[in-house]
Formats: sequence, C-alpha cells, structure tokens
Amino acid sequence: MKLTRRKIVIGASALAFTGLALNLKSTGLKPRKSESRLYGPLIIDPDGILDLPSGFEYKVISELNDVMDDGYHVPDRADGMGCIPLDGNKVALIKNHEIRLKSQDPVQSKKQIPLLNVAYDKSDKNEPHPGGTTTLIYDMEKGVRLNEYRSLIGTLNNCAGGVTPWGSWLSCEENVTKAGDNATKDHGWVFEVPANMDELSEPVPLKAMGRFNHEAAAVDPKTGIVYMTEDRPNSLFYRFIPNEYGKLDKGGTLQALALMDAAKSQDSRNWETDDYQVGEWFDTRWVDLEDIESPNDDLRIQGFQKGGVIFARGEGIHWGDNELYFCCTSGGNKNLGQIMRYQPSEFEGTPQEGNRPGKLQLFFESTDPSVFNYGDNITVAPNGHLFVCEDQYTAVVDNHLVGITPTGEAYSFGKLRLQTELAGVCFSPDGSTMFINVYQPTKTLAITGPWDQIKA
Repeated sequence: MKLTRRKIVIGASALAFTGLALNLKSTGLKPRKSESRLYGPLIIDPDGILDLPSGFEYKVISELNDVMDDGYHVPDRADGMGCIPLDGNKVALIKNHEIRLKSQDPVQSKKQIPLLNVAYDKSDKNEPHPGGTTTLIYDMEKGVRLNEYRSLIGTLNNCAGGVTPWGSWLSCEENVTKAGDNATKDHGWVFEVPANMDELSEPVPLKAMGRFNHEAAAVDPKTGIVYMTEDRPNSLFYRFIPNEYGKLDKGGTLQALALMDAAKSQDSRNWETDDYQVGEWFDTRWVDLEDIESPNDDLRIQGFQKGGVIFARGEGIHWGDNELYFCCTSGGNKNLGQIMRYQPSEFEGTPQEGNRPGKLQLFFESTDPSVFNYGDNITVAPNGHLFVCEDQYTAVVDNHLVGITPTGEAYSFGKLRLQTELAGVCFSPDGSTMFINVYQPTKTLAITGPWDQIKA
C-alpha cells in the first residue's frame, strides 16, 4: 500500500495554514492555466481571497469570531455544508466545523459551560467537545444573513455530511475516539440536524448507520437510502437502507458496495495497476455488514473480506439526477484523485435489484496536478457540471475550485489565494448562488454570476 501525501507532509501543516497569499514562482509549484474556454479567464481578486471568472463576484456572509445571534462566536475550520430551503425566500446553510480536541478555540472556552447540558460529549476537563455545526439563515432575495447560531455541539471532527430530502443535514464525525480517551462516549457517528430550528439540536448518534471514519453522505430522494463515504486509504462505500423513509433513528441495514464480477479486482484505487478504466461501468451488488457499532473500527476490513470494493479515501459525495458522484482523494496511478459515479438500480434496496443491478463507473482520474489535485468536497451544478474543492497536502498549496463537464473535461473555475482549502460547496435551490467555505480562518462566501452561461 502506498503512503498518502497526508502521511508524508503532515509535519508541514503549520506552513499550509498561515493564511498568506503566495507567489507560486517562489515555491516551485506548477502554475495553473487560468484560461477556461467555458467561463473565461480568472480575474485576480484585489482582496486576495478568491479569483473568479469575469461576471462572477462573491461576498463574505460569515467569518471566524463573528458574534452569532445566540451570543457565541463563529467557530473555525468550516468544512462540509448544505443549503436547505425554508419558507419564503429563506434558506438554511448548515455548516460543519471540523474541530479536534486539541483545536479548542480559546475565544469560545469562556462560554462553554452552559453548553454542557446540550452537548453530545465532553472532555476530561469537563468541557464540551468542540466539534459540531452552526446554522446560518440567509435571505436569498435581499442577500443578507438573518440569523446564525450553534446547532450541534459535543462532537469531534465534523468533516462533511449531506442534506436530506426532508429538510435536515447529516453531520458526520471523521473521528473514532473511544470512551475513556478524553471522552465519555464513543465517537464515529452520524448526527441529524434539522434546518427549521433556531437552537441547538438534540445530539442523537445514529448508530445503525455504522461507526467508522465518516466523511460525507447523500440521500436518494426516491428511496431515502443514504450513501456514505469513508476517509481512509482502504475505505469502503456504504449504503444505509432505513426501515422507514425519513426516520433514520428507526434503524435499518448497513451494507458495503461490491461488484457482481467476482473475478474483477476489489481495488479501485489504481495505485499499482490500471484495473479500473475511466468510463468503464461495473454491475454492483451489496454485502451486509455486522457488528456495525464496530468497537475495533474494522468495518472496512469486514466488508473487504466479504467482497467489498476498496476506495482511496472516499470524501465528498453529492446526489445528482438519479445518480451520485463521490471523490476518492488520493486515488489513481498518480495519487492525484478520482471521481466515482454510481447509478442505482430501479429496484435499489429490494430483493429484485439483482436482476437489474446498480452500476459503478470511474468517471474521472487525474494525471496532472495542474488540472486536478486532491479533490474533496463536491457538488453538482444546475447545468450538470461538477464543482470540486481541492484539498492538497503539500507544504505549499495551490487549491482551486475545479469544474468538470459531463464529458470529463476539467477546468479551473476559481483559485483560492489563501494557504488553506475551499470546502462545503453547494448551490441554492434556485441555482442562482453558490455557497462555499474558506476552511481556516473560516469564511463563508456567497457567489453570484451568470451560472446559466454554460449549458451541459
């Protein structure tokens, strides 16, 4: 197994998050081609945050240490985010904060004690674990923030997640800390956060959805089945079939994706071979998983032994038009990233699906770091293009917001001028606005412009 760059350059993280714009000529990084024949060349941002094509503009609608309406400050490390429609012209932006135990914000610590009664878990210092979510209510017509508040607290490393068709956000812990290790409860769960609340939600771990290094989730609005990725070099791709549509707390069945063809390699990573070709489709099956609360954090091992396909750090996932896409951050022969595509069976999740199985495709694999380099959060635009946030793990990063056409052509739509990553990319329900996070120091941007300029 190859080492991922996360392991190789982790000691350089201090440099990677200095928050400074860099001159690429002085770093040795290969510059990107800013010219895009689709949206046009990128225009240098005079504010030094995000370069965009002509006609597009952003505004900062929330940032680190803003005082929210509940009196708390906006936390740092904004990661996955979902946009959920509310009444009238309002939407709820529910935002994950990927905060670890050692990343407690001192600005917040003075006000933590009242949160203990509503926190999922606490540390040995009797402080609520700092991860969780915030919710921002935004008026689409006026383009203003109406309300912002903490909506989940006491969790760890809330990395990504996904919106549900019934108006909530699934916030996923990318952390498997066990009770007793500076914690009173096990971690590694999915939590559901309703969009129509103006206060902290009840932190109920959805244990039937498995305990593992959760990354992101996507829900099929037709069946209510939840598909989930896992951020590990030897991860699985999971689905959760709920016992009752929209009631994830009522239990269900957890499974891992496998292939119908038993002779086909279970390793989709293409690290040593090219077993999976771009554009090639594979019929799939799903294997049941047992002992899903996984005290030994070994679901992926169990699934592989049952025939499950291995993926290279499954991360962002998004439901499109009767199909979904998910990123495998370090996949491919060059370790630069892959994007997988899954189309469910018309009988998905039923005994009949074996007659017309779902299909898996390697949709995209990068061979050039100046085109696509370590894709993470992903969304599908109204015109059918994918937008992917890069999250490089090098001492100096050159992260872009990459667009990918339905035919697999990648282009740079935005260049981040700060030494951090973009995350949480999503669109408003009407397709007029893209929302995106700057990870650290946290900023949330609303991007508007001629999105309908380019058709799929």
